[in-house]
Amino acid sequence: MCGIAGIYQLTGQATPEHQILSTMNDSQLHRGPDAGDYFFQPTIGLAHRRLSIIDIAGSPQPMQSANQQACIVFNGEIYNYRELRQQLLARGYQFNTSGDTETILNAWLEWGEDCVDHLRGMFAFAIWDSKRQCLFLARDRLGIKPLFYSLLADGQFIFGSELKVLRQHPLFDKQLRDSTIEDYFSFGYVPEPHTIYQHSYKLSPGHCLLLQHGKADLPEPKQYWDVPTQWQQPLTEQELSDGLISRFREAVDIRLVAEVPLGAFLSGGVDSSAVVAMMAGLQNEPVNTCSIGFDSPEFNETDFARQVAARYNTNHHENIVSQNDFELLDKLADLYDEPYADSSAIPTYRVCQMARQEVTVALSGDGADELFAGYRRYKLHQQEERFRNLLPLAIRKPLFGTLGRLYPKLDWAPRFLRAKTTFQSLALDTVAAYHNSIAILRADQRDRLFSAEFKARLNGYSSLQVFRRHGDKVSTLDPMKIAQYLDMKTYLVGDILTKVDRASMAHSLEVRVPFLDHKLVEWAFTAESSANLKDGIGKHTLKKVLEPYLPRDVLYRKKMGFAVPLAEWFRGPLQQKLQDKLLSDVMVNSGYFNVAELKQLIDDHKRGLKDNSAPLWTLLMFAAFLERNSQ
Repeated sequence: MCGIAGIYQLTGQATPEHQILSTMNDSQLHRGPDAGDYFFQPTIGLAHRRLSIIDIAGSPQPMQSANQQACIVFNGEIYNYRELRQQLLARGYQFNTSGDTETILNAWLEWGEDCVDHLRGMFAFAIWDSKRQCLFLARDRLGIKPLFYSLLADGQFIFGSELKVLRQHPLFDKQLRDSTIEDYFSFGYVPEPHTIYQHSYKLSPGHCLLLQHGKADLPEPKQYWDVPTQWQQPLTEQELSDGLISRFREAVDIRLVAEVPLGAFLSGGVDSSAVVAMMAGLQNEPVNTCSIGFDSPEFNETDFARQVAARYNTNHHENIVSQNDFELLDKLADLYDEPYADSSAIPTYRVCQMARQEVTVALSGDGADELFAGYRRYKLHQQEERFRNLLPLAIRKPLFGTLGRLYPKLDWAPRFLRAKTTFQSLALDTVAAYHNSIAILRADQRDRLFSAEFKARLNGYSSLQVFRRHGDKVSTLDPMKIAQYLDMKTYLVGDILTKVDRASMAHSLEVRVPFLDHKLVEWAFTAESSANLKDGIGKHTLKKVLEPYLPRDVLYRKKMGFAVPLAEWFRGPLQQKLQDKLLSDVMVNSGYFNVAELKQLIDDHKRGLKDNSAPLWTLLMFAAFLERNSQ
């Protein structure tokens, strides 16, 4: 795993300045502490930081093709590189190394932009072709590896593996994008393809970008892959059951190639336990497993992790951290570069920190919830959708819209009385309802939070437009599949994969994600929704086929997740820090907020009238970003 960076002069023949590119590359030293180097030609400068995993002695980067025509910087792993290598050797291509990087180079020379169709893995790379005078960038299908870019005012195109790489360029524009602030307070992250900055972008998953020298305008990225949105016949529950283990085992197997210590995260949940079970059957030596627990039983899953570790006789490592482990709070803004509000980033950072002491590569169970409908919100969405189908929107909208506006937010009440969000969702169509249900701050809350000046600048923009853009592609699918697709395009890449990439790479740890093998996704996503959510049980078929491999109380217990006790923190040890940060000069003078609403959110939570922990954490992380960005 690595970090990449580059500067490309779209017009003219100037060679980028070495010192600027060096400064950019140094900012991502954590992504590749083993080696680093540069490539310069007129118009182009490429930089790389390397974490050696495969072909440790060879495969230095930037790497030139044997004929010197093309040069690549690459972050990721290509799991089918050996098969591709044989194909390319048969076509006459020369190889000077034994790793996967040179395979991509020769695939580019053979297939051009279509080279991405032949790659199976996680990747973000840039290839300079001196003969064609073009720069080609690509990101893997599911967005496991990140890639940021920006066009500067002087016509230079810059890119890097993290946003902090771009920020090091002296001409980088730090003007914020208003629409992404609205997005952030809905989702808790900035969704692709935008960043928090007006003139910088994320290359979206499954997209590539071709820049031709002499053309000053930035072209639109091209999509080369998508989650299946059309199929003739859905995969039945029986078909999913029959093929799932063999396909999943293969996805795990191809991710076990490494010349460094390799292991797995083991939380004690279904997904990570499934990965460990498959690894144990594929390896001759015990699996290295790593778990983080909390000193509070309410948040601790280590007993379940120990069951799996004992069953498979793993080489198990465990660390217990305090539920009041909030000392990382001030580091999160530096880690994520833009506002990011998933509080589980703290324990994720800790488990990566611990894992790196034992291994260099770890497999994770991320992606299974989106692929097999494991989140509790899918069940609630399905229940609401059944009710929505009973009445036309013309009746539901005024009836439940009124109830949603009038009904109080009763966080202190029993769950069956907390109906405000449900009433609001029943007044909406499928996509808008799901957007409302997952929002950290709903539309009415954001309306109160934002200042009149900022709302005027938004000019009617709503974060719902992000969901509409993706939802339009799957309007013919059933509501459950629509929700899963929306999560794969937004939450999975913007939250889950972002969290794991930054937390792992902060410790120079590579994380591989077998549930997001694109061939597995292409097959499993076509399963009928009843195969995934049945009798109120999410991941129904996945759990059934895992029964021979895992204990029932691991498979069918209540999902816990990597939670931290925000509500208690904000009424206890972080109460003063919260108030100081949210009412600081940088927040009050930003022009984004209604200060009276900020005070109300803090006061209502402190007095126990409402649980505002999620909105308050989101605001706290935004305050940390503003403070850092002003430096």
